[in-house]
Amino acid sequence: QRGRSVRAPPMEAAAGGGPAEAAGPEALSCFSYNQDCTSLAIGTKTAYRLFSLSSVEQLDQVHENNEIPDVYIVERLFSSSLVVVVSHAKPRQMNVYHFKKGTEICNYSYSSNILSIRLNRQRLIVCLEESIYIHNIKDMKLLKTILDTPPNTTGLCALSINHSNSYLAYPGSSTIGEIVLYDGHNLRTVCTIPAHDGPLAAITFNSTGSKLASASEKGTVIRVFSIPDGQKLYEFRRGMKRYVNISSLVFSMDSQFLCASSNTETVHIFKLEHTTDSRPEEPPTWSGYMGKMFMAATNYLPAQVSDMMNQDRAFATVRLNFSGQRNICTLSTIQKLPRLLVTTSDGHLYIYNLDPQDGGECVLIKKHRLLGSGKTENKENDLRPPLPQSYAATVARQSTVPSSSSMPGYSEDGGALRGEVIPEHEFATGPVCLDDENEFPPIILCRGGDPGKVKRS
Repeated sequence: QRGRSVRAPPMEAAAGGGPAEAAGPEALSCFSYNQDCTSLAIGTKTAYRLFSLSSVEQLDQVHENNEIPDVYIVERLFSSSLVVVVSHAKPRQMNVYHFKKGTEICNYSYSSNILSIRLNRQRLIVCLEESIYIHNIKDMKLLKTILDTPPNTTGLCALSINHSNSYLAYPGSSTIGEIVLYDGHNLRTVCTIPAHDGPLAAITFNSTGSKLASASEKGTVIRVFSIPDGQKLYEFRRGMKRYVNISSLVFSMDSQFLCASSNTETVHIFKLEHTTDSRPEEPPTWSGYMGKMFMAATNYLPAQVSDMMNQDRAFATVRLNFSGQRNICTLSTIQKLPRLLVTTSDGHLYIYNLDPQDGGECVLIKKHRLLGSGKTENKENDLRPPLPQSYAATVARQSTVPSSSSMPGYSEDGGALRGEVIPEHEFATGPVCLDDENEFPPIILCRGGDPGKVKRS
C-alpha cells in the first residue's frame, strides 16, 4: 500500500522503492507508517527502530533492535507489540515478533523473495512477484494462496485496515492499470477495476475500506473509486508537464484528504469533495455567466478534453527542499491538529501544518533526525518564517503538553479503537497471546515451513 511504506527489495530496485540513496552508513533501507499513522518504523544496515508519532516537538523511540541486520521490510500492527520483519539475509522468510518481550512469535518461508507485507487485525498478506499469501493473523494459519498473479516486481498491493471487510487490491495486469479487488474476509474476487491506461504505480484504501485511490506509472492522474462496486468518484491531476514516479499515496484517516508524493519536490494534497453539488447559486455576474457557458461547452467537447477540464487540482501543497529522494508521506492528527508528515530516505522526518479550510502552502514546523543521536533539528529561522495571524500562524504555536488522549485510531492497548469493544468471537480460541497485556491479536507460538506446501488453491 504505497504511501505507508517504502522498502528496498532484494537484489533489484523497484520504482519508488529501490535501495536507499547514499546518505552515510546509516541511510534508510526501508521506512513505513503503521496502519493508523501513529507510528513510524525504519530499517537500516544495522538495525530497525520504531517511533511514536504522538507529538510534534518530541520524537519518542519506542523500540530498537540491533540483532537483525539489513532489514528491508518492517511493518507494525497498529500500536501493538506485533512487528513483522524481513531481511536481505533471508529474503524469503517472514519473521513475526513481540518486540516488547523480545520473542519471536513465528516465522514462515516462501518460494521466492518477499516483496511486501500488509496487516490489519484480521489478515496478514504476503506478496511475492507472482503470488499472494493470505494468513489469518490470529493464529497465522494460511487461508488462501492466490497463484499466477501478473508479474508484480514491486510487490504493489493494498489491504484495507478495516478488519470487518479486509479488502485486498493488487494489479490485474503488468501492462495496463487494472486493479483486482479481492475480499480477504470471504476469500473471493469481487471485481476488476479498469483504473488507468498504463501500469499501476500506487494503490491505497481509505480507513474504512469504502474508497480506493490509484495512480499509474505516468503519475499525472490520480483516481478514486468507490468500493466494492468500483465506480469512479474523483479524478485529480497531479501535473501535466512531466511524468513522475509516485512514491506515496495515502488518505487522511477521516477520508477528507488524499496526499501524493513523488520523486519531485512537490507534495500534493487533494480534498475529496464535490463542489458542484454544494455550491450556492451564483449571482448573475459576467464572470458567473462565462463560467456557466464554459462548463456547458465541455458537454460538446471530446470526452478526453472535457475530463481534463473537470479534473480538480491540488487543495494544498508542500515544496520540499530536495527532489529525487525516496520519501513517504502521511496525513495525521497530532495534538488535535491536522499534520502532513514526510519521511525521507536520508533519515529525516518533516512535520507540516495543514490548513483544512483554506489549503494552500503547508507550513514546515519541525524536522527530526531518525538516525545517529536521534536529536531533533529545529532551526527557528528555517522552520518558522514570520506569518500573518492566520490559521497557519495559530496552529504553529505548539501546545506544551501532548494530548495523547485526543489521538484517533489505535493505541498501546493492542489495537482496539478507543471506545470500541472487540467482539469475543473475534479472538482466537487457541493458545497464545501477544500476552498478559491483553494485546490484540492472540498468536500461538509456532514455527512455519513453506506455506506454499500447506495449502495451494
